[in-house]
Amino acid sequence: MSVEMSPRTTLFRWLALGGNLSLLGWIALWQLELSPHPHINPVTLTVAWQIPLLLPLPGILAGKPYTHAWANFILMFYFLHAFTILYVDGGERLLAAVELLLTLAAFMGNILYARHRGKELGLKLTKLSEVEKQERARFDNKQ
Repeated sequence: MSVEMSPRTTLFRWLALGGNLSLLGWIALWQLELSPHPHINPVTLTVAWQIPLLLPLPGILAGKPYTHAWANFILMFYFLHAFTILYVDGGERLLAAVELLLTLAAFMGNILYARHRGKELGLKLTKLSEVEKQERARFDNKQ
């Protein structure tokens, strides 16, 4: 049984897809054309930069909420890179700003899609207070 996606969830899915795919494209454009590294083969560097983003891509394309959620851990690497370049390298500041905006779009799209789609599908984490009550009851019953 398939659960229909709300228009809001569909919007978040498009934001996540757009952000993730645009970031992949931006990295290729940046490393191959706009500012290739002078001492490293640009193709090798581009592939190295894209591999982390390719890991969750099948699940993101399939619309799996869990994959959207954990993909944000990978995006933290790109946040860090963009902020570092913004601070350190005046010549690539604009390129890093674009990377930061695309990473932010992917991050927000991923988290909002995972949250809303997870609710639609009935997926949820047990609240910590409930887990503590269950653990306490189990411990008390053993004594």
